[in-house]
Amino acid sequence: MTARYGGFPGARPRRLRTTPAMRRMVAETRLHPAELILPAFVREGVSEPVPLASMPGVVQHTRETLRKAAAEAVEAGIGGIMLFGVPEEAKKDAVGTPGTDPDGILQVAIRDVRAEVGDDLVIMSDLCLDEHTDHGHCGVLDAEGRVDNDATLERYAEMARVQADAGVHTVGPSGMMDGQVGVVREALDGAGYQDVSILAYTAKYASAFYGPFREAVGSSLKGDRKTYQQDTPNAREALRELELDLAEGADMVMVKPALPYLDILRRIADAVDVPVAAYQISGEYAMVEAAAANGWIDRDRAITETLTSVRRAGAGMILTYWATEAAQRLNRGE
Repeated sequence: MTARYGGFPGARPRRLRTTPAMRRMVAETRLHPAELILPAFVREGVSEPVPLASMPGVVQHTRETLRKAAAEAVEAGIGGIMLFGVPEEAKKDAVGTPGTDPDGILQVAIRDVRAEVGDDLVIMSDLCLDEHTDHGHCGVLDAEGRVDNDATLERYAEMARVQADAGVHTVGPSGMMDGQVGVVREALDGAGYQDVSILAYTAKYASAFYGPFREAVGSSLKGDRKTYQQDTPNAREALRELELDLAEGADMVMVKPALPYLDILRRIADAVDVPVAAYQISGEYAMVEAAAANGWIDRDRAITETLTSVRRAGAGMILTYWATEAAQRLNRGE
């Protein structure tokens, strides 16, 4: 067959796929441990880690095992850890008091991890009320049982101050309240914490994939969060949320979930000059683990493929429950 340059058979893209070394050399997207962030749960009042049935391999940590997980994360070279506190059920109330108690489990955990790893790991904290309220919503409820946006912002401001007092590097306001980034920024600056950064949950969708997370934080949710989290069909709305968060002082922005919203991730990454994160959430994790446990997919390859797809879509940082494991594999050259 005569070669015709400019088309087959002269053009053979398969030449660049011939060996592992060739594929590695021409790879357009690479994963690095520093781009990974480990979400971690710490539960008050337990003496042993509590395994999560819906998330095999993930636990609710004790204070001591959380410190060990943070040290392991540093050794693996990952970028950060996002902390979620799970208070004792009896301490939850309508306004989420454990979330602003200096001795609440999340604030204690921040101090523990800061004492363990110092500045060797970016310590992040979930700034939201859902883990701490007896109704499970991300904010304060009004007399009719609706989430009161502006009353919730007052609670977020207080949360920001106590988390900063505890030594957090970055707060993650995740409740999708209007104006939350601006209020948190003002609270931090007013308390002298100008160096504490904000990772804004800019496009957080009302997703079916949060299910296992509810187990992880012992959620008391009644109803749903559709009146404040973004609606699945909407894309332009995410760009409006992005514009507002940046105007209010967000240092970094996030898309959550990751895989079902790669199109949103790409649009946001193309629109900004600040770091962009994506959260590979509990349901995404659980799907891979469940399929792998049934022998339907290759677990390790699926993990790498999903993380690479999120990175390729524009995320510079990925929150993933596989963060430490994936980093260890990357360090081994796998």
